[in-house]
Amino acid sequence: MSSGGLELPPGDSGHEGGPADAPGGAPGGAPGGVSGGVPTGVPAGAVSLAPPAAGSVRAGAELDWGADAWSEVRTRAQRAGRAYIWLNLIEQRLRAVVGAVLRPIYEPVHGGDDWVVAAAGPAGQEWVQRAVAVREVSRRKGYLLDPADDNVLSFLTLPQLRELMVQHWPCFEPYFDDRREIELALDELEVTRNVVSRNRALSRAVLEQAERASARLLEVLGGGAGSPSAERLPIDAVEDLVGDRYADVVSVHPDRVRLQRQLPAEDLFGGARRLDAIGIGLNLLVQNFSGRRLVRLTEAGCRVRLLFLNPASSAVKRRERELGLRKGELSRSVEMNILHVRRVRAGLRDPSRFEIHVFDETPRFTAYLVEGESSGIAVVQSYLRRARGMEAPVLVLRGGGTHGSPRDAEHGLFPTYREEFESIWQDSRPVS
Repeated sequence: MSSGGLELPPGDSGHEGGPADAPGGAPGGAPGGVSGGVPTGVPAGAVSLAPPAAGSVRAGAELDWGADAWSEVRTRAQRAGRAYIWLNLIEQRLRAVVGAVLRPIYEPVHGGDDWVVAAAGPAGQEWVQRAVAVREVSRRKGYLLDPADDNVLSFLTLPQLRELMVQHWPCFEPYFDDRREIELALDELEVTRNVVSRNRALSRAVLEQAERASARLLEVLGGGAGSPSAERLPIDAVEDLVGDRYADVVSVHPDRVRLQRQLPAEDLFGGARRLDAIGIGLNLLVQNFSGRRLVRLTEAGCRVRLLFLNPASSAVKRRERELGLRKGELSRSVEMNILHVRRVRAGLRDPSRFEIHVFDETPRFTAYLVEGESSGIAVVQSYLRRARGMEAPVLVLRGGGTHGSPRDAEHGLFPTYREEFESIWQDSRPVS
């Protein structure tokens, strides 16, 4: 008797091939015991029940997960979850588009859910009938939790929805400019869809490619609010779903070096319409954004307000002692930064758009509040006793803009730091 090509071991020593056929009770005359770590007193094809020899692999050892394994699993789950959200959005959007275009054409003639069968035609008869069968099973087992999903269209997969669009492209052409762009984006998503559906490892590069393709496809299909590339910090699918858990905090970085890798100064300040900054020396702006670029930014219509700690205040001296700096070292650095921005202001046609103030209070945080026409970014750091600004953790906040949402004002941290800035600005003194 065999199963999958494997024979069961003989039941007793009297059968052909059993231990009685060989001297010493072992096949081929080999004595019983262990040879090379493998039990030899066992018939050919049989599984030994003897305990493993010392030093061999322990049964069930592969069930143990260490810290590295758990870290890898969490990384895989995070990437797969992020990709799944994008794929879910694309599938729902494409389903809505296909339904909106093809239903008015086929439903008046075929009625009910038969319009999907008719639209699929002979070429798609197999997969559409499979979708009908899956829906019936889902009905019987109570898997349809939302009555709105009780239709054949809801059971079509992304490739099948794509096939309907391709087959009927003349119907879609009045609404979409470039069929090739849609197909290319869906091709890029196919690898990610295959990996996620089978719960396999998804690399960062493939995930980023899928996110770019999804954002582009949603824009083409009319499911996006403008071009994501037009925003310096676009809202992604994950943030849209779970953003309330973190107020308006977009990202957290352990220090400013890692921040600047992800958000360079040009991306942070470039294109701003309003720039307010408060801190001791404002090094993130002064040392990473050139004076010439700052002039062009202001001449293009940006209003700038910079609030430095007074280099002659006692607060600077206390900060020097905290950081273990030589006397006067920090104050000279702040003075140099103030002189630099004064030269920038002197080169402007309208210096009133570029204001410089100093304050004398104990510095509690540094913040760069950057607002554009429709969006804003804030970079905020708290001052730590023994860490310089470059080494302090960084929060990146979304908010502001001329059309800031009510949710940002109600739940966000951006308005909190905006209010704090305005309060200190009112008590500060202008630099001539």
